[in-house]
Amino acid sequence: MTKAFAARFSSALVVPATLLVVSLTAAAARAQNQLYNPIAMPPTNEVSDTLTDKDIPIGEGGFARDYAVNLKAGDQVAIDLTSESFDTIVTLLAADGSTVGENDDGPDGSTNSLLFTRLTEAGKYIIRVRAFGETGGGAFKLKLTRLRPVSDGNASGGNSK
Repeated sequence: MTKAFAARFSSALVVPATLLVVSLTAAAARAQNQLYNPIAMPPTNEVSDTLTDKDIPIGEGGFARDYAVNLKAGDQVAIDLTSESFDTIVTLLAADGSTVGENDDGPDGSTNSLLFTRLTEAGKYIIRVRAFGETGGGAFKLKLTRLRPVSDGNASGGNSK
């Protein structure tokens, strides 16, 4: 009698416990989708914004702000991030979260960032703005430029001898 009672009692606990775990997992997944919502890059491909402690916390003690942009395979882009308030880092992330490219200090020797890259796949990309280490935040300007190849004058019907 005791074994039969224990078997029924454990079955009665397993089913509700399983349902509870499944519902909590689904609720957590919905909450995560609602929490992470990158800002769409405007049609001008230029942003003046502010990085604050209300943005995405990163493991290095700082914060990041993400911008979503659709890019095409073969696009060559320059991503320029400037700030008078903090040492900038710009990162381009693929849809799967992998890093396509990253830049800390630009070629001019300043703490601004300038990233050049050529894309091999079309899709939604994330441009991540963050400060170096725990250097804080503040106002910044972000600009995405799609670069065009320079054509050879001779190849396009220019003068030839």
